[in-house]
Amino acid sequence: MGFAIQQEEFTPEEHERFVQRLAESLEALRALLKRLDFGVGPTTMGAELEVYLVDGAGHPLPVNQQVLARTQDERVTLELNRFNMEANVRPSLLAGRPFTGLRAELEDVLKELQRAAALEGARVASIGILPTLRQADLGKGALTQQPRYRALNTAIRERRGGPFQVAIAGDDTLHLTWDDVTLEGANTSLQFHLRVAPEDFARVYNAAQLATAPVLAVAGNSPLFLGKRLWEETRVALFQQATDDRSESADEAAHLHPRVTFGHGWVREGVHELFAEAVALYPPLLPVLGKEASPLDVVAAGGVPALEELRLHQGTVWSWNRAIYDPHGDGHVRIEFRALPAGPTVVDMVANGAFLLGLTLGLAERVDALLPALPFWQARRNFKQAAMRGLDAVMLWPAEVAPSPRPLPVVELVKHLLPIARRGLTEHGVDAGEADAMLDIIAQRVALRRTGARWQREVLARLEAHMPRQDALAALLERYLHHSESGLPVHTWPVEPS
Repeated sequence: MGFAIQQEEFTPEEHERFVQRLAESLEALRALLKRLDFGVGPTTMGAELEVYLVDGAGHPLPVNQQVLARTQDERVTLELNRFNMEANVRPSLLAGRPFTGLRAELEDVLKELQRAAALEGARVASIGILPTLRQADLGKGALTQQPRYRALNTAIRERRGGPFQVAIAGDDTLHLTWDDVTLEGANTSLQFHLRVAPEDFARVYNAAQLATAPVLAVAGNSPLFLGKRLWEETRVALFQQATDDRSESADEAAHLHPRVTFGHGWVREGVHELFAEAVALYPPLLPVLGKEASPLDVVAAGGVPALEELRLHQGTVWSWNRAIYDPHGDGHVRIEFRALPAGPTVVDMVANGAFLLGLTLGLAERVDALLPALPFWQARRNFKQAAMRGLDAVMLWPAEVAPSPRPLPVVELVKHLLPIARRGLTEHGVDAGEADAMLDIIAQRVALRRTGARWQREVLARLEAHMPRQDALAALLERYLHHSESGLPVHTWPVEPS
């Protein structure tokens, strides 16, 4: 979220100064974006992987700070809950064989994380939501003891003015009242980053919004939460409800927006529009001032401002596709793709990323012609359908010729989208063989109708036939970890024990 946060409570004066600095930062960003050379450079990608730490019985093990102390790897860091950690992958050029490199680095950092975790009696699980998670594993004691997390929890809780209400219906139904943000830490994801030239940002961002739903539908890996069978990507519903800082007052909530959002419309002007929207719609949670005296003076002097306050504020608005401003070096802007789950294997995650980035880039070439046929609310509906139903989703999609969208089963839609994703990758310099290898994993997954979520559901049903659900969930996780460590993509995993 930009920089270190050491305080947990804030005065009205600090809030007022922070709001003033946000306005100044937006003005500085607008001036910076007018430079013809700002953000110009090769297309690059990066990634962040969130994981669980589990004990020998498959339950969350809250030792992330101890594990961090066991490694010197700067790619490894903490996450919100004490049983979560994050691994950051160094940015790389998109051209060439980037996904081979991404796979190698993810395997390398996970190997190091597994080594450090083992010293604390922990194992590493890459999965959207841990099937064995219990209510007793959550709560205030699960929060990582750092000021930034405590401050975030306090700020959201105070704005909420009451407990969080979680209601999710799938094969089972969950109703839960909760007093802190640790439910959010039940979600782990693999987030991709794509550097985008400022002049192309609106077009590429809109394409990302369009692409996210079908990719999420074929990547589901979070069907279980607290012993309940819910959505294919339960993370989507859980994340929004577990961080909803809107008052429980119906009148007030009706005029505010959830901080976890798919967005509010197609982008028309570019990246500045998204930052301005975040400032206008969401009150600051962490009004911490940075060290920069005046971002406007920095821009006027020809420099690249840090915009620490704006980056911090943006880090507390969790759009599923989020605009990022990075001041390092000569500065640039990028899209952070936040919707995809962690797991099941490294090769599955890399293939998901190839499909998502390739489809975004492929659709961007003609997105301006596609969007008039698809109102934004329908794109949002596609996203929710993907999260709820996965491979069974039916999506409204802009027809190539027809003047209005037509509904398509996602398994049929993906067959039409894979060639677009391939073109998006190869036209940006990705080796054709590399693109084919990654996208073939997606094609096989769809043909066999087996995502991580589907595999978990099928295995659980078989196990529950002869054991209680809690025992079945533990047995399910052990099989999942075994197959995940094999490195073979999920569509090859057997449902029956081998």
